[in-house]
Amino acid sequence: MSNGDLPVLPGATLGVLGGGQLGRMFAHAAQRMGYFTVVLDPDADSPAGRVSHNHIHTDYADVDGLARLAGLADAVTTEFENVPAPSLEHLAVARPVSPGASAIAIAQDRIAEKAHFTRCGVPCAPYAAIETAAQLAAVEDHLLPGILKTARMGYDGKGQQRVSTRAELVDAWQATGCVPCVLEKLLPLEFECSVILARGRDGQLVHFPPQRNLHRDGILAVTEVHPLNMPKTVAQGAINSAKSIANGLNYVGVLCVEFFALADGSLVVNEMAPRPHNSGHYTMEACDVSQFELQVRTLAGLPLAAPRQHSPAIMLNLLGDLWFPAGADKPASPPWAEVLALPGVHLHLYGKMEPRRGRKMGHLTLTGATLEGVRATATQAAVLLGLPAVAVTGLS
Repeated sequence: MSNGDLPVLPGATLGVLGGGQLGRMFAHAAQRMGYFTVVLDPDADSPAGRVSHNHIHTDYADVDGLARLAGLADAVTTEFENVPAPSLEHLAVARPVSPGASAIAIAQDRIAEKAHFTRCGVPCAPYAAIETAAQLAAVEDHLLPGILKTARMGYDGKGQQRVSTRAELVDAWQATGCVPCVLEKLLPLEFECSVILARGRDGQLVHFPPQRNLHRDGILAVTEVHPLNMPKTVAQGAINSAKSIANGLNYVGVLCVEFFALADGSLVVNEMAPRPHNSGHYTMEACDVSQFELQVRTLAGLPLAAPRQHSPAIMLNLLGDLWFPAGADKPASPPWAEVLALPGVHLHLYGKMEPRRGRKMGHLTLTGATLEGVRATATQAAVLLGLPAVAVTGLS
């Protein structure tokens, strides 16, 4: 097969760079549709590698490993944005690859990412790029207080520091090792939301309803999706902005764009993830097409069906902290039997053998006929698991 032979039909093999939980759920979706799968990941015991038909255990930049992947897979995707863009370029010579290396490279660098948002006419929070001491000294006072974020390798709150004064900014930048950073002005945040879309090679684009999200310590904790989770003008603005960002990249694949909704009703873009996203896990139970099926379809060049949400949904992230109740030193299994006795509960554990505090171990999706019922069940589940109270979001 050449790099242009599409569609790739069921019975073929789809490859994924990355062996985490997103790769695992992609492999499950591909297998359900009749594809074989191959994972390339440096972890010999990766969640995706353990459920795939083939697992190439090597580094993402290993030329021999990439050749093996191209020999087995008829098309290749990625499950996280920090795969080396040159590896995707290398694979794209022989096989269809989505998303492309250029989109991945932009998502890997906050400075390039914000420049792309600006080109697309999508507003960001006021910011300054800091790559040199001169740029640090030139930061304007109105950007403080702000959040200093490393330009690369930051996710789930990593590589971020709040700074209130110029002295704190200088200390924070030095603490990063003086690597390239972005300083973002702190804005009066009302809530956070995200849009997940899928775009095909022909430009066809479909999207899920915007998700309303709650983060704790920089990690997504709760997602709530239903028609009243945010004002319609905000929801439509987020959809329009996400489409502009995807079209501006000539993007192929599943893309998540995260936003801040401000107290004045306006919307600013935070960042994008060129892959399925934690806030879209609810789609496996609450929609007729999941984000992972759309990832399969975009990769294989199949038609994109517009997804339909048929149930209100709440997603609860399950971190490794749940395995250490009341500060216990040794892990203990959470009370899954009691949780699964609740109506409309769907448990997903990611096959990670070692629970650690702050590590994403799985998620719960709660669905039901009514929003009130789903919220009540989510609250019960949170109490059983010892999670903080589930925030009631959206319009009354």
